[in-house]
Amino acid sequence: MIRENEGTIVSLDGVSLTLPGPEGAVSILHDITIELRKKESVSIMGASGSGKTSLLMVIAGVEQASAGKIRVAGTDITHFNEDQLALFRRQHIGIVFQNFHLIPTMTAIENIAVGLELAGRKDAIELARAALNEVGLDARAHHYPNQLSGGEQQRVALARACAMHPDLLLADEPTGNLDSETGKRIIDLLFRLQERHGSTLVLVTHDKLLAETTSRTLVMQDGRLHHA
Repeated sequence: MIRENEGTIVSLDGVSLTLPGPEGAVSILHDITIELRKKESVSIMGASGSGKTSLLMVIAGVEQASAGKIRVAGTDITHFNEDQLALFRRQHIGIVFQNFHLIPTMTAIENIAVGLELAGRKDAIELARAALNEVGLDARAHHYPNQLSGGEQQRVALARACAMHPDLLLADEPTGNLDSETGKRIIDLLFRLQERHGSTLVLVTHDKLLAETTSRTLVMQDGRLHHA
């Protein structure tokens, strides 16, 4: 059992995840116990299907654990319902996905502001504009996703994730759909934003060289967690 200290931002204690499948229940994560510290950067590596993304989604509360205890930012979220988890994410967690997940019918600034409005921020547009400025896209505020390059779309996604200066920044293969040069610029920006906002960064990646730039590397294998 983990005894959480003041420097802890995430603690998982005996966390497992089982999901229904066409031929019965499937065990995805097995007895994960880990502690992440404030402001550190952690990479998670492993083969496809090893449980990397599932672990990230359990930390974010997108998937609810089947067993174990989860604390994030000093709060036990283990038994939160979906509404409580959604509100908690808006206040404490930013997530960046491989496929950007922008709303196609909203402009760049609207894609950022909508989450802020749902979090109850009356200054949502001002915050969204400041976030776009941080990623160098203030001139593209009123462009729709299909008017932006892949790299620009991911910068909007980064701005959205960081607009509330989250305690925890989760990135799932954020360069997976980008060419190598654009991907490098996105990673540089990701680390700059993490440092500027004092967030903890958890990065899922297949890139060993990228993993070596983080302060710690964890390896998933068959739903179990190992230290590199």
